[in-house]
Amino acid sequence: MERSFEPPQRILMGPGPSDVSPRVLAAMARPTIGHLDPAFVELMTEVKSLLQYAFRTKNQLTIPISGPGTAGMEACIANLVEPGDSVLVCVNGVFGGRMATMAERMGGVVHRIESPWGEPIDLAQLEDALKKHPKTKAIAFVHAETSTGARSDARGIASLAHRYGTLTIADTVTSLGGIPLEVDEWSLDAVYSGTQKCLSCTPGLSPVTISERALSAIRARTHPVVSWFLDFGLVMSYWGEGQKRTYHHTAPVNAIYALHEALLVLREEGLEKAWARHQLNHEAFRAGLAAMGLELLVHADHRLPQLNAVRIPADVEDAIVRRAMLYDFGIEIGGGLGDLTGKIWRIGLMGFASNPRNVYRCLSALAACMRSSKHVSTADEGLAAAKAVYVAASRA
Repeated sequence: MERSFEPPQRILMGPGPSDVSPRVLAAMARPTIGHLDPAFVELMTEVKSLLQYAFRTKNQLTIPISGPGTAGMEACIANLVEPGDSVLVCVNGVFGGRMATMAERMGGVVHRIESPWGEPIDLAQLEDALKKHPKTKAIAFVHAETSTGARSDARGIASLAHRYGTLTIADTVTSLGGIPLEVDEWSLDAVYSGTQKCLSCTPGLSPVTISERALSAIRARTHPVVSWFLDFGLVMSYWGEGQKRTYHHTAPVNAIYALHEALLVLREEGLEKAWARHQLNHEAFRAGLAAMGLELLVHADHRLPQLNAVRIPADVEDAIVRRAMLYDFGIEIGGGLGDLTGKIWRIGLMGFASNPRNVYRCLSALAACMRSSKHVSTADEGLAAAKAVYVAASRA
């Protein structure tokens, strides 16, 4: 007989979604009101202001798109790319490849700048491509590549773009709230993110922020935006300032309650403190992994603290360990994608889930699950190494 769904208790340490703060879950359970109710309109204004804080921007077009991060990706590309536009897309993982596919579907003439998975985007290679394609309209890239755990130099890419008179489209789905992201200081143009990573909100919304330079390009379009739902001109008629707003779609009211609360939590902690917390927990986790004989895929200079790509030992079965982590310890971790399938685990320390307790839990569970896969590993040394990092930080 069918009955109400009761989800199992999990500790979400995969590539997303991350654990959601009880404050955010409680906010989502508040009474639903109309999406044009004056009280909700006031909340929308607060959400915009809080997103401006999180993105470090004064852009007026800073809103949550109703849809996951992929909707934000498609919105930015659909609004900026017209048929025949030359677009350079930096591909160093799954999501750079997805951006390229979307730009092609919008009719863009796409030139892919390929970098090895696990490495950042090569700025010299990008500049060579800009010289080769002087009429490039936009450079699309992923700041924090979720499929590999690699961070690229968003500031350097934006600097190159402006030097060559080109716009930027930046994927910050995994970076917002977890590592430094300075939209205005770095002069990024079209930036999208997701709510379910370092913001520790529920999935289903995509924060975006659009510069005046990008808005000018959108206004100058000669073709209509191919997506009616994601047309920024239409969306802004609903999200614009003031009490008079034009109906566009029924906003996911309770999801926006949740985002508002998640952004309040972030502001209360402070962005810089949130960045530092993610970094400290990463350093403790990395030390613990190293003591257990495990290596990370990405070089230290380019690693994401919130998404750890751990090389799987040759004598360990990927699926067996992940299954045991989930069912024996209640911890979800992710596997590799594409060419990295079966070669790495993607272990997230994002948002509410980025804390010492989860670091210790994951190290202990990994050691136990690898032993069950006939790999000799002990948690004791890993836990001691992680603890030493925390002790040193407390004395600094």
